[in-house]
Amino acid sequence: MDAEKVHEAVADGWDEDLMSSLSGLVAIPALSAAYDAGWERDGHLRAAADHVRDWITSRGLPGAQCEIVQLDGRAPLLVAEIPATDGGAAGGTVLLYGHLDKQPPLGDWSDGLDPWRPVLRGDRLYGRGSVDDGYSGYAAVSALAAVRAAGGDHARAIVLLETGEESGSPDLPAYLEHLSGRLGEVSLVVCLDGGGGDYERLWLTTSLRGVVQATLTVRVLETAAHSGIASGIVPSSFRVMRRLLDRVEDSETGEVTIPEMNVPIPPDRRAEAEALAALEPGVSARRFPLVGGMRPVSDDDVELILNNTWRPTLSVIGAAGLPDPAVAGAVLRASTSLRLSFRTPPTVDAGAARDALVRILTTDVPYGAQAEVHDFMLLDGWQAPASAPWLTSALDEIGDQVFDAPCRGFGLGGGIPFMEMLSRRYPGAQFVVTGALGADSNMHVPDEWLNIPFAKQVTEAVAHILDAHARH
Repeated sequence: MDAEKVHEAVADGWDEDLMSSLSGLVAIPALSAAYDAGWERDGHLRAAADHVRDWITSRGLPGAQCEIVQLDGRAPLLVAEIPATDGGAAGGTVLLYGHLDKQPPLGDWSDGLDPWRPVLRGDRLYGRGSVDDGYSGYAAVSALAAVRAAGGDHARAIVLLETGEESGSPDLPAYLEHLSGRLGEVSLVVCLDGGGGDYERLWLTTSLRGVVQATLTVRVLETAAHSGIASGIVPSSFRVMRRLLDRVEDSETGEVTIPEMNVPIPPDRRAEAEALAALEPGVSARRFPLVGGMRPVSDDDVELILNNTWRPTLSVIGAAGLPDPAVAGAVLRASTSLRLSFRTPPTVDAGAARDALVRILTTDVPYGAQAEVHDFMLLDGWQAPASAPWLTSALDEIGDQVFDAPCRGFGLGGGIPFMEMLSRRYPGAQFVVTGALGADSNMHVPDEWLNIPFAKQVTEAVAHILDAHARH
Protein backbone atom coordinates (compact mmCIF):
# COMPACT_ATOMS: atom_id res chain seq x y z
CA MET A 1 0.00 0.00 0.00
CA ASP A 2 1.27 3.44 -0.96
CA ALA A 3 1.62 5.40 2.29
CA GLU A 4 1.65 8.77 0.54
CA LYS A 5 -1.57 7.96 -1.29
CA VAL A 6 -3.17 6.98 2.02
CA HIS A 7 -2.19 10.36 3.43
CA GLU A 8 -3.59 12.19 0.42
CA ALA A 9 -6.83 10.20 0.34
CA VAL A 10 -7.49 10.82 4.03
CA ALA A 11 -6.74 14.53 3.75
CA ASP A 12 -8.94 14.92 0.69
CA GLY A 13 -11.78 12.99 2.32
CA TRP A 14 -11.74 15.14 5.44
CA ASP A 15 -11.39 18.41 3.57
CA GLU A 16 -14.26 17.79 1.16
CA ASP A 17 -17.78 17.05 2.41
CA LEU A 18 -16.88 15.05 5.52
CA MET A 19 -16.55 18.17 7.65
CA SER A 20 -19.88 19.48 6.41
CA SER A 21 -21.67 16.26 7.28
CA LEU A 22 -19.95 15.96 10.65
CA SER A 23 -21.01 19.53 11.44
CA GLY A 24 -24.56 18.57 10.59
CA LEU A 25 -24.35 15.66 13.00
CA VAL A 26 -23.17 17.97 15.80
CA ALA A 27 -26.30 20.06 15.27
CA ILE A 28 -28.60 17.11 16.07
CA PRO A 29 -29.39 17.05 19.83
CA ALA A 30 -29.15 13.27 19.98
CA LEU A 31 -29.15 12.84 23.75
CA SER A 32 -28.60 9.31 24.93
CA ALA A 33 -31.73 7.62 26.25
CA ALA A 34 -30.61 7.87 29.87
CA TYR A 35 -30.85 11.66 29.57
CA ASP A 36 -33.97 11.90 27.42
CA ALA A 37 -37.01 9.93 28.56
CA GLY A 38 -38.79 10.92 25.35
CA TRP A 39 -35.97 9.85 23.03
CA GLU A 40 -38.17 7.68 20.84
CA ARG A 41 -40.82 10.37 20.46
CA ASP A 42 -38.26 13.12 19.88
CA GLY A 43 -36.53 11.10 17.15
CA HIS A 44 -33.10 12.67 17.52
CA LEU A 45 -31.23 9.38 17.87
CA ARG A 46 -32.87 8.10 14.69
CA ALA A 47 -32.13 11.40 12.96
CA ALA A 48 -28.44 11.06 13.82
CA ALA A 49 -28.35 7.51 12.46
CA ASP A 50 -30.18 8.59 9.27
CA HIS A 51 -27.77 11.46 8.80
CA VAL A 52 -24.63 9.32 8.96
CA ARG A 53 -26.21 6.51 6.93
CA ASP A 54 -26.87 8.96 4.09
CA TRP A 55 -23.26 10.10 4.14
CA ILE A 56 -21.87 6.55 4.13
CA THR A 57 -24.16 5.60 1.26
CA SER A 58 -22.92 8.57 -0.74
CA ARG A 59 -19.31 7.34 -0.53
CA GLY A 60 -19.91 4.74 -3.24
CA LEU A 61 -17.72 2.02 -1.70
CA PRO A 62 -18.07 -1.05 -3.97
CA GLY A 63 -20.67 -3.47 -2.68
CA ALA A 64 -21.29 -1.52 0.53
CA GLN A 65 -24.63 -2.00 2.28
CA CYS A 66 -25.81 0.38 4.98
CA GLU A 67 -28.94 0.11 7.09
CA ILE A 68 -30.45 1.10 10.41
CA VAL A 69 -31.53 -1.77 12.64
CA GLN A 70 -34.03 -1.03 15.41
CA LEU A 71 -35.50 -3.67 17.67
CA ASP A 72 -38.72 -2.87 19.54
CA GLY A 73 -38.18 -0.41 22.35
CA ARG A 74 -34.45 -0.17 21.71
CA ALA A 75 -32.31 2.71 20.45
CA PRO A 76 -31.37 2.39 16.76
CA LEU A 77 -28.15 0.85 15.51
CA LEU A 78 -26.41 1.84 12.27
CA VAL A 79 -24.70 -1.06 10.49
CA ALA A 80 -22.58 -0.68 7.35
CA GLU A 81 -21.07 -3.74 5.66
CA ILE A 82 -18.19 -3.28 3.21
CA PRO A 83 -16.98 -6.36 1.32
CA ALA A 84 -13.32 -7.34 1.48
CA THR A 85 -10.92 -6.37 -1.26
CA ASP A 86 -9.59 -9.24 -3.36
CA GLY A 87 -6.49 -9.55 -1.19
CA GLY A 88 -8.36 -9.39 2.11
CA ALA A 89 -11.05 -12.00 1.61
CA ALA A 90 -9.41 -14.54 3.92
CA GLY A 91 -9.03 -12.19 6.87
CA GLY A 92 -12.33 -12.81 8.64
CA THR A 93 -14.26 -9.74 9.73
CA VAL A 94 -13.01 -6.45 11.11
CA LEU A 95 -15.49 -4.59 13.29
CA LEU A 96 -15.12 -0.81 13.51
CA TYR A 97 -17.06 0.70 16.39
CA GLY A 98 -18.29 4.12 17.43
CA HIS A 99 -21.42 5.76 18.80
CA LEU A 100 -23.78 8.56 17.80
CA ASP A 101 -25.56 9.34 21.07
CA LYS A 102 -24.42 12.28 23.16
CA GLN A 103 -24.13 13.59 26.68
CA PRO A 104 -26.28 16.57 27.74
CA PRO A 105 -24.85 20.11 27.35
CA LEU A 106 -23.93 20.10 31.08
CA GLY A 107 -23.49 23.76 31.99
CA ASP A 108 -22.80 27.04 30.24
CA TRP A 109 -20.61 27.00 27.16
CA SER A 110 -18.14 29.80 26.40
CA ASP A 111 -19.17 32.89 24.47
CA GLY A 112 -19.87 32.06 20.85
CA LEU A 113 -20.12 28.33 21.50
CA ASP A 114 -23.20 26.16 21.82
CA PRO A 115 -23.61 22.39 22.24
CA TRP A 116 -25.91 22.08 19.20
CA ARG A 117 -24.27 24.65 16.92
CA PRO A 118 -21.05 23.50 15.22
CA VAL A 119 -18.35 26.13 15.37
CA LEU A 120 -15.07 25.85 13.47
CA ARG A 121 -12.19 27.81 14.99
CA GLY A 122 -8.88 27.13 13.33
CA ASP A 123 -8.25 23.39 13.59
CA ARG A 124 -10.99 22.84 16.17
CA LEU A 125 -14.59 21.80 15.61
CA TYR A 126 -16.67 22.69 18.68
CA GLY A 127 -19.99 21.09 19.59
CA ARG A 128 -21.44 18.22 21.57
CA GLY A 129 -20.55 14.88 20.04
CA SER A 130 -17.78 16.20 17.81
CA VAL A 131 -15.03 14.16 19.50
CA ASP A 132 -17.14 11.82 21.67
CA ASP A 133 -17.53 10.42 19.22
CA GLY A 134 -19.50 11.58 16.21
CA TYR A 135 -16.38 11.65 14.06
CA SER A 136 -15.82 7.89 14.48
CA GLY A 137 -18.08 6.61 11.71
CA TYR A 138 -16.64 9.16 9.30
CA ALA A 139 -13.09 8.17 10.21
CA ALA A 140 -13.81 4.44 9.87
CA VAL A 141 -15.35 4.74 6.40
CA SER A 142 -12.69 7.20 5.27
CA ALA A 143 -9.96 4.78 6.38
CA LEU A 144 -11.53 1.97 4.33
CA ALA A 145 -11.78 4.27 1.30
CA ALA A 146 -8.15 5.34 1.72
CA VAL A 147 -6.96 1.71 1.79
CA ARG A 148 -8.64 1.11 -1.56
CA ALA A 149 -7.40 4.38 -3.06
CA ALA A 150 -3.80 3.52 -2.10
CA GLY A 151 -3.84 0.00 -3.52
CA GLY A 152 -4.08 -1.73 -0.16
CA ASP A 153 -6.36 -4.46 1.13
CA HIS A 154 -8.84 -4.85 3.92
CA ALA A 155 -10.91 -7.73 5.23
CA ARG A 156 -14.68 -7.73 5.22
CA ALA A 157 -15.60 -4.75 7.37
CA ILE A 158 -18.60 -3.99 9.57
CA VAL A 159 -18.95 -0.40 10.76
CA LEU A 160 -21.22 -0.47 13.81
CA LEU A 161 -22.45 2.80 15.29
CA GLU A 162 -24.71 2.50 18.31
CA THR A 163 -26.91 5.15 19.91
CA GLY A 164 -26.78 4.03 23.55
CA GLU A 165 -23.14 4.10 24.63
CA GLU A 166 -23.56 7.10 26.94
CA SER A 167 -26.35 5.17 28.69
CA GLY A 168 -24.13 2.14 29.29
CA SER A 169 -25.00 0.34 26.02
CA PRO A 170 -28.04 -1.47 27.50
CA ASP A 171 -29.29 -2.57 24.07
CA LEU A 172 -26.03 -3.91 22.66
CA PRO A 173 -26.31 -7.48 23.97
CA ALA A 174 -29.65 -7.85 22.18
CA TYR A 175 -28.23 -6.39 18.98
CA LEU A 176 -25.14 -8.57 19.10
CA GLU A 177 -27.35 -11.62 19.45
CA HIS A 178 -29.63 -10.38 16.65
CA LEU A 179 -26.66 -9.78 14.32
CA SER A 180 -24.48 -12.72 15.38
CA GLY A 181 -24.90 -14.59 12.09
CA ARG A 182 -24.19 -11.48 10.09
CA LEU A 183 -21.09 -10.43 12.01
CA GLY A 184 -19.33 -13.72 11.33
CA GLU A 185 -15.94 -14.48 12.85
CA VAL A 186 -14.52 -11.18 14.05
CA SER A 187 -10.71 -11.22 14.07
CA LEU A 188 -10.06 -7.50 14.62
CA VAL A 189 -11.98 -4.87 16.57
CA VAL A 190 -11.17 -1.20 16.04
CA CYS A 191 -12.84 1.11 18.56
CA LEU A 192 -12.63 4.84 17.88
CA ASP A 193 -14.13 5.98 21.19
CA GLY A 194 -10.74 6.41 22.87
CA GLY A 195 -7.79 8.76 22.84
CA GLY A 196 -4.79 9.68 24.93
CA GLY A 197 -2.63 12.17 26.72
CA ASP A 198 -1.48 14.33 23.81
CA TYR A 199 -1.86 14.83 20.06
CA GLU A 200 1.66 13.75 19.18
CA ARG A 201 1.19 10.01 18.75
CA LEU A 202 -1.35 7.21 18.44
CA TRP A 203 -2.60 6.15 21.86
CA LEU A 204 -3.85 2.64 22.47
CA THR A 205 -6.12 1.91 25.41
CA THR A 206 -4.87 -1.18 27.22
CA SER A 207 -7.53 -1.28 29.92
CA LEU A 208 -10.84 0.31 30.88
CA ARG A 209 -12.33 0.65 34.33
CA GLY A 210 -15.80 -0.60 35.10
CA VAL A 211 -18.68 1.30 36.67
CA VAL A 212 -21.07 0.73 39.54
CA GLN A 213 -23.54 3.58 39.80
CA ALA A 214 -26.36 3.68 42.31
CA THR A 215 -28.54 6.11 44.23
CA LEU A 216 -28.35 5.91 48.02
CA THR A 217 -31.41 7.32 49.79
CA VAL A 218 -31.52 7.82 53.56
CA ARG A 219 -34.92 8.54 55.20
CA VAL A 220 -35.37 9.64 58.79
CA LEU A 221 -38.87 11.16 58.83
CA GLU A 222 -42.20 10.61 57.13
CA THR A 223 -42.41 14.38 56.63
CA ALA A 224 -39.93 17.18 57.21
CA ALA A 225 -39.86 19.05 60.53
CA HIS A 226 -38.74 22.43 61.85
CA SER A 227 -35.01 22.08 62.53
CA GLY A 228 -35.22 24.05 65.77
CA ILE A 229 -37.80 21.67 67.14
CA ALA A 230 -36.54 18.35 65.73
CA SER A 231 -32.75 18.68 65.76
CA GLY A 232 -31.02 16.93 68.61
CA ILE A 233 -33.88 14.48 68.76
CA VAL A 234 -34.00 13.28 65.15
CA PRO A 235 -30.63 12.75 63.47
CA SER A 236 -30.07 14.58 60.20
CA SER A 237 -30.41 12.32 57.18
CA PHE A 238 -27.23 13.92 55.89
CA ARG A 239 -25.30 12.87 59.00
CA VAL A 240 -26.53 9.30 58.60
CA MET A 241 -25.49 9.53 54.95
CA ARG A 242 -21.99 10.65 55.99
CA ARG A 243 -21.61 7.69 58.32
CA LEU A 244 -22.70 5.27 55.63
CA LEU A 245 -20.27 6.72 53.10
CA ASP A 246 -17.49 6.31 55.66
CA ARG A 247 -18.13 2.56 55.41
CA VAL A 248 -17.18 2.47 51.74
CA GLU A 249 -14.61 5.26 51.40
CA ASP A 250 -11.81 6.62 53.58
CA SER A 251 -12.55 10.34 53.45
CA GLU A 252 -8.94 11.21 54.33
CA THR A 253 -7.33 9.29 51.46
CA GLY A 254 -10.16 8.61 49.02
CA GLU A 255 -9.48 4.88 49.25
CA VAL A 256 -12.52 2.75 48.45
CA THR A 257 -12.57 0.10 51.16
CA ILE A 258 -15.01 -2.41 49.66
CA PRO A 259 -12.96 -5.62 49.18
CA GLU A 260 -14.98 -6.66 46.12
CA MET A 261 -13.92 -3.45 44.36
CA ASN A 262 -10.18 -3.95 44.82
CA VAL A 263 -7.76 -6.16 42.86
CA PRO A 264 -3.97 -6.57 42.72
CA ILE A 265 -2.38 -4.33 40.10
CA PRO A 266 -0.67 -6.44 37.40
CA PRO A 267 3.10 -5.81 37.19
CA ASP A 268 2.96 -5.00 33.46
CA ARG A 269 0.31 -2.33 34.07
CA ARG A 270 2.42 -0.78 36.81
CA ALA A 271 5.40 -0.75 34.42
CA GLU A 272 3.17 0.88 31.80
CA ALA A 273 2.20 3.58 34.31
CA GLU A 274 5.85 4.19 35.16
CA ALA A 275 6.73 4.61 31.48
CA LEU A 276 3.81 6.98 30.97
CA ALA A 277 4.78 9.08 33.99
CA ALA A 278 8.35 9.35 32.71
CA LEU A 279 7.14 10.57 29.30
CA GLU A 280 5.90 13.87 30.70
CA PRO A 281 6.34 14.32 34.46
CA GLY A 282 3.50 16.15 36.17
CA VAL A 283 1.09 15.93 33.25
CA SER A 284 -1.58 14.01 35.19
CA ALA A 285 -2.18 16.98 37.46
CA ARG A 286 -1.59 19.75 34.89
CA ARG A 287 -4.29 18.61 32.49
CA PHE A 288 -7.07 19.61 34.90
CA PRO A 289 -8.01 23.23 35.78
CA LEU A 290 -7.44 23.00 39.53
CA VAL A 291 -8.48 26.06 41.51
CA GLY A 292 -5.79 28.23 43.04
CA GLY A 293 -3.94 26.48 45.87
CA MET A 294 -5.48 23.10 45.05
CA ARG A 295 -3.23 20.05 44.70
CA PRO A 296 -3.92 16.51 43.41
CA VAL A 297 -4.37 13.59 45.78
CA SER A 298 -0.71 12.55 45.44
CA ASP A 299 2.61 14.06 44.38
CA ASP A 300 3.64 10.76 42.78
CA ASP A 301 2.78 10.64 39.05
CA VAL A 302 2.76 6.84 38.97
CA GLU A 303 0.31 6.64 41.86
CA LEU A 304 -1.98 9.19 40.19
CA ILE A 305 -2.03 7.11 37.01
CA LEU A 306 -2.75 3.90 38.92
CA ASN A 307 -5.46 5.67 40.94
CA ASN A 308 -7.11 6.60 37.65
CA THR A 309 -6.78 3.23 35.94
CA TRP A 310 -6.45 0.31 38.41
CA ARG A 311 -7.86 1.50 41.72
CA PRO A 312 -11.52 2.05 42.59
CA THR A 313 -12.73 5.59 43.18
CA LEU A 314 -15.98 7.15 44.34
CA SER A 315 -17.50 10.33 42.92
CA VAL A 316 -20.79 11.79 44.16
CA ILE A 317 -22.34 12.98 40.90
CA GLY A 318 -25.86 14.00 41.94
CA ALA A 319 -28.07 14.86 44.88
CA ALA A 320 -31.74 15.19 45.78
CA GLY A 321 -33.55 16.44 48.85
CA LEU A 322 -31.21 19.41 49.25
CA PRO A 323 -32.76 22.80 48.41
CA ASP A 324 -30.74 25.60 46.88
CA PRO A 325 -28.88 27.49 49.66
CA ALA A 326 -30.63 30.73 48.71
CA VAL A 327 -34.04 29.28 49.54
CA ALA A 328 -33.14 26.74 52.23
CA GLY A 329 -35.43 27.04 55.25
CA ALA A 330 -34.90 26.03 58.87
CA VAL A 331 -35.98 22.48 58.14
CA LEU A 332 -34.75 19.08 59.19
CA ARG A 333 -35.34 17.32 55.89
CA ALA A 334 -37.07 13.96 55.68
CA SER A 335 -34.48 12.38 53.38
CA THR A 336 -31.27 12.81 51.42
CA SER A 337 -30.35 11.04 48.17
CA LEU A 338 -26.91 10.94 46.59
CA ARG A 339 -25.95 9.46 43.24
CA LEU A 340 -22.79 7.41 43.78
CA SER A 341 -20.48 6.60 40.90
CA PHE A 342 -17.79 4.02 41.60
CA ARG A 343 -15.11 3.47 38.97
CA THR A 344 -13.85 -0.06 39.43
CA PRO A 345 -10.64 -1.79 38.28
CA PRO A 346 -10.72 -3.51 34.87
CA THR A 347 -10.99 -7.03 36.27
CA VAL A 348 -13.63 -6.43 38.99
CA ASP A 349 -16.99 -8.21 38.69
CA ALA A 350 -19.53 -5.37 38.69
CA GLY A 351 -22.34 -7.62 39.92
CA ALA A 352 -20.36 -8.80 42.92
CA ALA A 353 -19.35 -5.21 43.68
CA ARG A 354 -23.00 -4.11 43.57
CA ASP A 355 -24.06 -6.85 45.96
CA ALA A 356 -21.33 -5.89 48.42
CA LEU A 357 -22.31 -2.21 48.20
CA VAL A 358 -25.94 -2.96 49.02
CA ARG A 359 -25.00 -5.20 51.94
CA ILE A 360 -22.63 -2.65 53.47
CA LEU A 361 -24.96 0.34 53.13
CA THR A 362 -28.20 -1.30 54.26
CA THR A 363 -27.04 -3.42 57.22
CA ASP A 364 -27.23 -1.96 60.76
CA VAL A 365 -28.02 1.55 59.53
CA PRO A 366 -27.34 4.18 62.23
CA TYR A 367 -30.37 4.95 64.42
CA GLY A 368 -32.44 2.47 62.42
CA ALA A 369 -32.89 4.97 59.59
CA GLN A 370 -34.14 3.64 56.27
CA ALA A 371 -31.37 3.23 53.67
CA GLU A 372 -32.15 2.15 50.13
CA VAL A 373 -29.69 1.55 47.29
CA HIS A 374 -31.43 1.68 43.92
CA ASP A 375 -31.28 2.73 40.25
CA PHE A 376 -28.17 0.76 39.37
CA MET A 377 -26.00 1.05 36.29
CA LEU A 378 -23.32 -1.63 36.02
CA LEU A 379 -20.43 -1.99 33.61
CA ASP A 380 -17.61 -4.50 33.78
CA GLY A 381 -14.14 -3.26 32.91
CA TRP A 382 -11.87 -4.61 30.21
CA GLN A 383 -8.22 -5.44 29.61
CA ALA A 384 -6.74 -5.71 26.12
CA PRO A 385 -5.16 -8.97 24.97
CA ALA A 386 -1.48 -9.00 24.06
CA SER A 387 -0.82 -7.59 20.60
CA ALA A 388 -0.12 -10.10 17.84
CA PRO A 389 3.21 -9.70 15.99
CA TRP A 390 1.51 -8.29 12.87
CA LEU A 391 -0.20 -5.59 14.94
CA THR A 392 2.96 -4.70 16.83
CA SER A 393 4.81 -4.31 13.52
CA ALA A 394 2.00 -2.17 12.08
CA LEU A 395 2.01 0.11 15.11
CA ASP A 396 5.77 0.57 14.81
CA GLU A 397 5.32 1.63 11.17
CA ILE A 398 2.52 4.00 12.10
CA GLY A 399 4.75 5.63 14.69
CA ASP A 400 7.38 6.24 12.01
CA GLN A 401 5.21 7.11 9.00
CA VAL A 402 2.18 8.91 10.42
CA PHE A 403 3.12 10.52 13.72
CA ASP A 404 6.92 10.61 13.86
CA ALA A 405 6.56 9.39 17.44
CA PRO A 406 6.12 5.86 18.82
CA CYS A 407 2.66 4.64 19.73
CA ARG A 408 1.91 4.41 23.43
CA GLY A 409 -0.36 2.18 25.49
CA PHE A 410 -2.15 3.36 28.61
CA GLY A 411 -5.08 2.53 30.84
CA LEU A 412 -8.20 4.67 30.57
CA GLY A 413 -10.13 5.62 33.67
CA GLY A 414 -13.46 5.55 31.84
CA GLY A 415 -15.38 2.69 30.31
CA ILE A 416 -16.62 1.53 26.91
CA PRO A 417 -19.30 -1.16 27.44
CA PHE A 418 -18.92 -2.65 23.98
CA MET A 419 -15.32 -3.74 24.52
CA GLU A 420 -16.08 -6.09 27.40
CA MET A 421 -19.05 -7.55 25.52
CA LEU A 422 -17.00 -8.17 22.40
CA SER A 423 -14.00 -9.63 24.24
CA ARG A 424 -16.27 -12.29 25.73
CA ARG A 425 -17.91 -13.04 22.37
CA TYR A 426 -14.66 -13.02 20.34
CA PRO A 427 -11.86 -14.12 22.70
CA GLY A 428 -9.39 -14.65 19.85
CA ALA A 429 -9.79 -11.19 18.29
CA GLN A 430 -7.22 -8.42 18.35
CA PHE A 431 -8.41 -5.12 19.82
CA VAL A 432 -7.31 -1.62 18.83
CA VAL A 433 -8.99 0.91 21.10
CA THR A 434 -7.87 4.35 20.03
CA GLY A 435 -9.29 7.66 18.86
CA ALA A 436 -9.03 11.42 18.67
CA LEU A 437 -9.91 12.24 22.27
CA GLY A 438 -7.38 14.35 24.12
CA ALA A 439 -7.20 15.18 27.81
CA ASP A 440 -8.41 18.71 27.00
CA SER A 441 -11.13 17.73 24.49
CA ASN A 442 -13.85 18.49 27.07
CA MET A 443 -15.90 15.37 26.44
CA HIS A 444 -18.96 15.27 28.74
CA VAL A 445 -18.46 18.91 29.78
CA PRO A 446 -18.94 22.33 28.12
CA ASP A 447 -16.87 23.36 25.07
CA GLU A 448 -16.29 19.86 23.65
CA TRP A 449 -14.02 20.04 20.61
CA LEU A 450 -12.37 17.86 17.99
CA ASN A 451 -8.73 18.32 16.98
CA ILE A 452 -9.14 17.97 13.21
CA PRO A 453 -5.49 17.42 12.19
CA PHE A 454 -5.16 14.73 14.86
CA ALA A 455 -8.41 13.07 13.75
CA LYS A 456 -6.97 12.90 10.23
CA GLN A 457 -3.85 11.18 11.56
CA VAL A 458 -5.95 8.69 13.53
CA THR A 459 -7.90 7.95 10.34
CA GLU A 460 -4.65 7.40 8.47
CA ALA A 461 -3.38 5.07 11.21
CA VAL A 462 -6.56 2.99 11.04
CA ALA A 463 -6.05 2.60 7.28
CA HIS A 464 -2.57 1.16 7.90
CA ILE A 465 -3.91 -1.22 10.57
CA LEU A 466 -6.65 -2.46 8.22
CA ASP A 467 -4.12 -3.19 5.48
CA ALA A 468 -1.72 -4.94 7.88
CA HIS A 469 -4.56 -7.07 9.20
CA ALA A 470 -5.50 -8.17 5.68
CA ARG A 471 -1.90 -9.06 4.82
CA HIS A 472 -0.80 -10.96 7.95
